[in-house]
Amino acid sequence: MGVEIERKYLINEGKWQPQNEGVNIRQGYLCTEKERTVRVRTKGNKGYLTIKGENQGISRMEMEYEIPFDDATKLLDSLCHKPLIEKTRHIEEHLGHTWEIDVFFGDNEGLIVAEVELASADEEIKLPEWIEREVSDDKRYYNSCLSVKPYKTW
Repeated sequence: MGVEIERKYLINEGKWQPQNEGVNIRQGYLCTEKERTVRVRTKGNKGYLTIKGENQGISRMEMEYEIPFDDATKLLDSLCHKPLIEKTRHIEEHLGHTWEIDVFFGDNEGLIVAEVELASADEEIKLPEWIEREVSDDKRYYNSCLSVKPYKTW
């Protein structure tokens, strides 16, 4: 059983430029209850099923399993809540940490969020210059919430 410890930030678009073309992600939710989320995702040409527990600060239980791409696509198209989350993910390294920068499109067009996974909740990190502000505690920025109340409706 894995534990996800991550911080989430908005970025300053004037200071950040993609370093690579990124990978396209489509994801949807079979369950978005407070105590658990069940997510289906396609990332490039692979499919995944992810189960996450309730947040405890910036930590939560997470288990992810690779599933056939065609199965993931069928689940996204037929069983997942709409709208789906659509985004391009860019991976960048900064001072020993891997940053995932998600550029959203579709119903969440205009939103760009950077996430960094940590080894512990109290781990110190040096933020890249393109970070604008932390939104780890703002549930509106959780992908599961964006699938229910998209950014364009705020």
